[in-house]
Amino acid sequence: MSTPIRVLLIAPSLDIVGGQAIQADRLLRSLKNQPELLVTFQPFNPRIGFLRRIKFVRTVATFWLYIVQLTFRVWRYDVLHVFTASYYSYSLWTLPALFIAKLYRKKIVVNYRDGQAEDHLRHWRSALPTIRMMDRVVAPSGYLVDVFAKFRVPAIAIFNVIETGDFKYRSRRKIRPVFLHNRALEPLYNVECTLRAFHLIQKRYPEARLTLAHDGPLRPALEALAKDLGLRGTNFIGQVAPARIAALYDDHDIYLTSPNFDCMPGSLLECFASGLPVVATGAGGIPYIAENECTALLVPCGDFEALAAAALRLLEDETLVERITSNAFDQCRRYSPEAVAQHWLALYQELMHSRYIRNNAG
Repeated sequence: MSTPIRVLLIAPSLDIVGGQAIQADRLLRSLKNQPELLVTFQPFNPRIGFLRRIKFVRTVATFWLYIVQLTFRVWRYDVLHVFTASYYSYSLWTLPALFIAKLYRKKIVVNYRDGQAEDHLRHWRSALPTIRMMDRVVAPSGYLVDVFAKFRVPAIAIFNVIETGDFKYRSRRKIRPVFLHNRALEPLYNVECTLRAFHLIQKRYPEARLTLAHDGPLRPALEALAKDLGLRGTNFIGQVAPARIAALYDDHDIYLTSPNFDCMPGSLLECFASGLPVVATGAGGIPYIAENECTALLVPCGDFEALAAAALRLLEDETLVERITSNAFDQCRRYSPEAVAQHWLALYQELMHSRYIRNNAG
């Protein structure tokens, strides 16, 4: 094509601390390096000044400002690329983008990033019909591609981005019982399982420590559980800015995570890039990026005893630690900004080619 493809990337900004915002920022930077593209960012959460301090009002104000900005911007672009989670996030931010794209006859790609996709598609009446209206459905792992296939929705996988240069790789062999959990304190991540596993670990290693980064609605209940279990050295540190994440990984020696639902957690790739060994439940898309006994240790969902046992294996087997962290670091090449950007470029070019063929048919 003689002119760059104009892409509007629609996603949460870094004003919202979370995996989608981080991935959107990384993807935006990598796509802007492609001379065939002209990429602009549209946040779900445009800044609304003093209104952000007023509960409920901020949600309404943010929504309507987002709609106005989309309405006046979309006509300039060839492709809308919209990040989405399930349920209300999909309804509030993705559906307006879809309807405005159709109004202006623009191509739209939905980048679906939620391990609860099957429940969303099965139980929300608006989900399946509108997903089928998208020009392309893309997910960050083969897990969600398989989920969409159950509903006869074609989807492709384009991986998350990991910039290894943003992290400090530290070779670990003999490790300390210093654990990190870096997921939101929400029901789907089953943080209780991690706390109960740590309780068993601390019986063997009384000096063990656990840091729980980020926040969520379950924090008071989880802090109470930690107290009831008599846990020592358990530190709930709240939200962590993206700039501090690399140092957080470097300060710890084992990563514990025990979700019941998941898609393609960027935190696992960050562990791979940091040399931090991973013990996780095999929820959703995790087995699609982490292979048990090769790049991580995976256990059944909800099994805190197995989670603890796997962590204890790492503390007592230097060869195992060295093997899985080395293999995991090698996997990072699949998720480099350059490799992922080329997949997105090919998809955008395919969409523009199909529009050219349609417009010139006959």
